Amino acid sequence: MSVASLRRAARESVSGLPREFWWLWTSTLINRLGAFVATFMTLYLTHERGYSASYAGLVVSLHGLGGVVSSLGAGVLTDRLGRRPTMMIAQTATAFSVALLGFMTDPAAIVAVAFLVGMASNASRPAVQAMMADIVKPEDRMRAFSLNYWAINLGFAVSSAGAGFIAQHSYLAGFLGEASLTLVCAVLVFLKLPESRPDATASAVREKEREPEIGLGTVFRDGRFMGVVGLSFLISLIFQQGYVGLPVAMGADGFSSADFGLAIAVNGVLIVALQIPVTRAIEHRDPRRLLIVSALLAGYGFGLTAFAGSVAVYALTICVWTLAEIVNSPTQTGLVVRLSPVHGRGRYQGVYTMSWSVAALVAPLLSGFVVDRFGADWLWAACAVLGTVAAGGYALLMRGLTGDQDVVAGVSTPERAEPRTDSVV
Repeated sequence: MSVASLRRAARESVSGLPREFWWLWTSTLINRLGAFVATFMTLYLTHERGYSASYAGLVVSLHGLGGVVSSLGAGVLTDRLGRRPTMMIAQTATAFSVALLGFMTDPAAIVAVAFLVGMASNASRPAVQAMMADIVKPEDRMRAFSLNYWAINLGFAVSSAGAGFIAQHSYLAGFLGEASLTLVCAVLVFLKLPESRPDATASAVREKEREPEIGLGTVFRDGRFMGVVGLSFLISLIFQQGYVGLPVAMGADGFSSADFGLAIAVNGVLIVALQIPVTRAIEHRDPRRLLIVSALLAGYGFGLTAFAGSVAVYALTICVWTLAEIVNSPTQTGLVVRLSPVHGRGRYQGVYTMSWSVAALVAPLLSGFVVDRFGADWLWAACAVLGTVAAGGYALLMRGLTGDQDVVAGVSTPERAEPRTDSVV
């Protein structure tokens, strides 16, 4: 491909998106540049503090439990209070709780503050996703989601390698660095992002007068959507092992935090390099096949970790499941938005986010128990099984959606109308 073709492809990938999207994108990038707790919590507890893998799993699971608790509440706040204030509250709370966690030494205090960090850090996700769906045209959303995921991993690639070396000298510096950058995100949202909630306009208010507000009960009764949520849980349960099972396994094999940081940085680097071109290649392909293939790549990518014995081989296995991330993320996120009614986006995104939070709760307990009792190889075998089950689930679910081609294929069609409900939360 010529330089001119590359320039044209890059220009087409970023053109046509509103200014508000780019401020949201910038906020995401800054946030991920400071990522430390989620990546290095397990190593911090096992290597720095000397706790067992089971205790580390408990702490990280309670961090995930905090996310489960906040997902539904944040979804409701996103619809009622608004996207912008929800993000500001969540990011400010995250900054202060992360800084506090760095100073905790008592085991019970670490558990309690980790739970608070999980609540605060997860609360902004429904608002971010809902705002992105609000401000980006339907035909541009898959591209926008890919660019946002690209920003997440650009920041992650930089922070993982750097934070690995920081952790060798001072874990506290990592905690304070994440707190500072998260606070910068809150300031950026306050200064640059206007509220995007659809019912902020007079026409939308009139429309809502004809349609009752959507409650959480409506979301949980939406069988088609909840099927997507369930499969998202299985996929995220696999991907979580990159941050809870993988560092424990590498530590048990004698590798340092810097080794883990360099290996896991491959994940971010590959996504930075491939997310945009791969998205351009798959944008108009059958999402059923994409989701099935991504599930298999995720499961067997982690399964191959059982054969890793060096940083280079660990990095190769990361390449396999990273490709699964690249394909799965924009495809599934686009499907979720299509299944979400306009005035219920916050609640729908909150329930979807909950699937990842529940996985963050279960994955550390699962990995800690399996590694301590049976060894890491059994954990990687379980990942392969889960990937196979998720692929079968996608095949069945998407077959059931064949009559709704505008949802399945992501074709630009009018937004889904809200289902009627008498239950509002």
